[in-house]
Amino acid sequence: MVADWFSGEGENFRLLGTQCGDCGAVFFPREDAFCRNPGCTGGELAEVPLSKRGRIWSYTDGRYRPPLPYVSDPDAAWEPYTLLAVELEAERMVVLGQAVPGVTTADLEVGMEVEAVPGVLNEDADTTWTTWHFKPVSTR
Repeated sequence: MVADWFSGEGENFRLLGTQCGDCGAVFFPREDAFCRNPGCTGGELAEVPLSKRGRIWSYTDGRYRPPLPYVSDPDAAWEPYTLLAVELEAERMVVLGQAVPGVTTADLEVGMEVEAVPGVLNEDADTTWTTWHFKPVSTR
């Protein structure tokens, strides 16, 4: 995973973005070079934790193994995954991420509240690559 896109554990887990000190625009993925707002000439960017919760804007399932650079064992059986587009509570921006393992499209609906939680992208004997997942806050 890309460094500095999230931090913390448990209740303290958050996606990390950056915010322009001049116009207040918030970016995810983070921006460390310049403000991406075309109407702003500012450039003072500060790291900010993003909302832990949001609402499902859209979702789908991945039924095929993505090509490289996606990390997966080509010899292992492919397990479909669920991909969510989530509108973050305060920022009102849409962020993509996988649902926690075991959550399928049948478990979801547009507008459902979810929260960002730590997850595992892949692991081997020496390394665990971490990421974020979205977990439904309550069941239907």
